[in-house]
Formats: sequence, structure tokens, C-alpha cells
Amino acid sequence: MAARPVVTVQNASGEGATKQVELPAVFLAPIRPDIVEFVHTSMNKNKRQAYAVNKDAGHQTSAESWGTGRAVARIPRVAGGGTHRAGQAAFGNMCRGGRMFNPTKTWRKWHRKINTNQKRYAVCSALAASALPALVMARGHKVDQVPECPLVVEDSVESVDKTLKAMKVLAALGADADVEKSKASRQVRSGKGKMRNRRYVQRRGPLVVYGEDNGIKKAFRNISGVEVADVTALNLLQLAPGGHLGRFVIFTENALSKLDGLYGGKNGAQSTEKKGFRVPRTMMTNSDLPRIINSDEVQAKVRPAKVSTTVGGARKRIKKNPLKNLGTMVKLNPYALTTKANGKRASAGKATKTTVAKRSAAAKAQNKEFFKAMSA
Repeated sequence: MAARPVVTVQNASGEGATKQVELPAVFLAPIRPDIVEFVHTSMNKNKRQAYAVNKDAGHQTSAESWGTGRAVARIPRVAGGGTHRAGQAAFGNMCRGGRMFNPTKTWRKWHRKINTNQKRYAVCSALAASALPALVMARGHKVDQVPECPLVVEDSVESVDKTLKAMKVLAALGADADVEKSKASRQVRSGKGKMRNRRYVQRRGPLVVYGEDNGIKKAFRNISGVEVADVTALNLLQLAPGGHLGRFVIFTENALSKLDGLYGGKNGAQSTEKKGFRVPRTMMTNSDLPRIINSDEVQAKVRPAKVSTTVGGARKRIKKNPLKNLGTMVKLNPYALTTKANGKRASAGKATKTTVAKRSAAAKAQNKEFFKAMSA
């Protein structure tokens, strides 16, 4: 976006446009999908209505436990007789006709508070993403015939007061393909929502942002898939439906000129409408870290890398066990060679086989005499 500081204002008739205006600074805001998704999730909860089950459900019967000794569970049982219901277990969430587990209450926390600064940051990110054709197309919009993103049209469109004229404007701008895509996507919702006044689902089409309502709101609001928004009341639920960045937005020239006053101008200029607010800036202007580190300016100031004696290249050494490796042991204990040599000599001098002394004839005779005496 920084390489394209201007945007062309298109004619409502589709003829060649020559006028160019400066692109507002909000289109240079950092694109933060994490903030957009978080804010969208919280905002989406703020239109819910409370629901709960009846507080008496499952308890509208007289039931008491039979206690022990009757060979049945101690769950409360319906009193009376003469009907199938008598004696049946009641109240428990495992029982037929009993209450549900942890019944829902109306005092659940339905709504969410959102920081104003986060909401503004998310809107700025959504606007910046709407100016990137890649993100717009990735979201599913048909912008092949659109001359430019963001698409800016002349102020005369704000005076269009008939839907037929509005359709001609969209066709002249090449945005009718996205409208047809949205219209063709209408289908019956799956699930029980179709019974609850949510019968159909449909993809989103273009979002038309105007500065002054001179009939444009009524002209565009009946076109299937097209939404209309005042530039002073931009809604993240419209700019990033489903929390997904890249909505196809059509600005009028009047609306585009108001963005700098709403969100702040270039070079950190503050907003005139939102006190103390300016366009968010990225922490890093260049996120290519290897390019920064290897640049001549940085390398000229850093110290040369130390050469490790243990790690990297031919200097890498394998740790060896001195008890199993003689060379490593000699480095730790130079006397190890002498000790090893002495041990070899001592073992060589020892007799390899133990010799038993032979007994004499007198000793043998004495042993026999002793044996006879003991046997008697």
C-alpha cells in the first residue's frame, strides 16, 4: 500500500476516470487478524437474548425417597398408585421427566465489554485489509472486473435514489459479479435454526460506504447481498464478517475524504473526531530479520563471532569415556601408562596354573589309619 499513495475515483457511468485522490493513512494500518477475530467474537455476543428453561421444570410432582430396605435405589419416587407414573423415579437428571443437569439461567453473562482502543484498532485493520486485492479475493469476493481496490466512486452516487439505478452503477463498476455470487448462494440453513426465523443463509456481497445519505441508503439496501454503512459509524461486523478480513468495500469520494479526520492522518497526526487517537503503527517497519542482521550497517558495528572449540566444523570433539579410552585417560592422568605397564608385567609373572603339592607315602598311610579308626 505504501507504494500506491493515490487511488483513482471511478465514474458512476463506468467511463474512464482521470481524477486521483490521496489514499487515507488508515489504509497503512497493520493488519492484525488476532485482534479482529477477538473483537468480532466479543461484539457478536452483544445482540444475544437470554434464554433458560422453566425453573420448575422436572420438579412439578410430589416425590419422596422410599429410603433403604426395599431393594431399590434411594432416588425420590412419585407417590400414589393405579398408574404407571406411581413409583417412577423423579427429579434427577437421569430420570424420565426429571430436571436437566445444571439448568440454564437467564442471569448468565451474555454480553461482553470491549476496550474502545481495541475496537478502533480492529476497524483500522479491517479497512487496511479491504484495500488488498489478494485478501479480498481470498475471502471469496468476485473482483476480477473491478478496476481497483479500494474502489472509490464519485459523490454523485450518493444521490442515487432508485434500486434500478444502483444496479446500473454496480454493473458499470464491475461489482455486479459479486452481487450475483451472493444472490446465487442463498440456501436453506441446516439444523433447527430454520424453525427459528433464521431459515436462509447467504454469502456477503459488497459493502457501500457513504458520507452523506441523499438517497443512497434506500437505493442499495434492497439489493441482495449488498450492505450500506455510514463512514462515521463503521461496524466491524460488516467490515470483517465472521471475523475474516478482506470485505469488498465501495467508498464514495466524500466518505474516503473523511477517513483521515476519523482515524488520524499520516505521520502520526491525531484524529479530529476521536480524542487522542491516531492510526496504529507496526512495532517493526521491516520484519525481515535476516536482512536487517546481515546488512552492512549492522555488521559494521557488531563484534566478530567467536569460534567455539567444541561446536561446529572440524573442531568439534566427541566426548569420550576415560575409563574406556586410554588416550583420554592419559590426558587426564599421564601416570596411567606406567600403571598399565606395571599391571601387565605383574600379571605376566604370575603362574598360569595352580600346582598342588603331592602327598608322601607316610601321609597317605596316616590318612588311612585315621579313616579306619573313625569307621570302627
